[in-house]
Amino acid sequence: MNKICVIGLGYIGLPTSGIFAQAGYDVHGVDVNQDVVDTLNKGEIHIEEPGLPDVIKQAVEAGKIITDTKPTEADVFIIAVPTPVHEDHTANVTYVEQATESILPYVKKGDTIIVESTIPPRTIYDNVAPILTKAGWDLENNDLYLSHCPERVIPGKIMTELIDNTRIVGGYTEEAATKAADVYRKVVKGEIHLTTALTAEMAKLMENTFRDVNIALANELAKIADKLDVNAHDVIHLANMHPRVNLHHPGPGVGGHCIAVDPYFIIEKAKDVTPLMQAAREINDSMPDFVVEQVDKLTENISNPKVAVLGLTYKGNVDDVRESPAIDIVFQLTNSNKDYEVFCQDPYVKDKQVPLKLHSLEDALENADVALVLADHNHYKEMDTALFAEYMKTPVVFDTRNCLPEAKGETIIYPIGNLSGLEPIKR
Repeated sequence: MNKICVIGLGYIGLPTSGIFAQAGYDVHGVDVNQDVVDTLNKGEIHIEEPGLPDVIKQAVEAGKIITDTKPTEADVFIIAVPTPVHEDHTANVTYVEQATESILPYVKKGDTIIVESTIPPRTIYDNVAPILTKAGWDLENNDLYLSHCPERVIPGKIMTELIDNTRIVGGYTEEAATKAADVYRKVVKGEIHLTTALTAEMAKLMENTFRDVNIALANELAKIADKLDVNAHDVIHLANMHPRVNLHHPGPGVGGHCIAVDPYFIIEKAKDVTPLMQAAREINDSMPDFVVEQVDKLTENISNPKVAVLGLTYKGNVDDVRESPAIDIVFQLTNSNKDYEVFCQDPYVKDKQVPLKLHSLEDALENADVALVLADHNHYKEMDTALFAEYMKTPVVFDTRNCLPEAKGETIIYPIGNLSGLEPIKR
């Protein structure tokens, strides 16, 4: 193995390119966005990820990474393109299919093809393999070695987790799984487990579905706690003292392109036997509505209320706004008949990433009636809560991430899961 071609240079494909280049391999990166290609060929990057800028800069300077809009001949092809969902929540595997078709002019007998994109069950067998066999390749007899190796990383820690985490490699054939595992052993320190492509697809999806269901349980508890006037966080803390209990914590909803999406990939293939997964999705998708209801309650006596929104990403300390519940909440507020003025602030998000105007923290808080914390960035965890009283008209904060330090001075903080005493703001 001398050359690797990576199709898709986003949150997974680019770090993957980086670690292989760092290990000494020649990497040809492919992205359909010419701006991304131009940026990378200058040794710069277009996404936020700790440790990645230096890796890419050094690799480009050393000539180990070259980026283009088209593939090239290689020994290994890694497909890491997005798998979005349609409006009906079914998977759109078009990008995976197009990426597979794009490499057809460049593959040769004995090459290894690995799909890292998260995909619905049977995508390797029903979507990817037919494209290759139609082109004349005999996969059963290993003309090409086709496998699925799902990524298992979290934004903010991708560069370490790509190397240290356990990997699952599912082959179209046993030989294909072995070939793909050999590729990853060049860079991965964690254990590598070989299985079938279908099992690998399902294992990745169940990892995130488990988390989605657990979060739904915590979010449902938050609603129960609001109804029964009990502190959900105390309940979770004490319940988790049991050695076989591990409840998550409630929040404003589930986002990102994994947990909020992956359960649907299973549901679409087995809708009649997935009532729990469907219920979990409904509960988590309902949390933005719950958040807006609390803001409505706080501001019911205020006309044209100003709301300061702190945090737009789906999780803390990243710039990723994909499927973020914060965006849904902002749109609900701005489209409400209450005539909210919504001022958004996020230290990681750039203007071009969202169809919203971004403000400084001070401008967002200035004369605000309510502040809404929607991402648990360290900036907020370490924030001086006296700032709320200093800038806001009424220093009332709804902390949907339960991440703020203790309230200082006149500041009032309502953490999600403990909304006891939440009542309309009085002037």
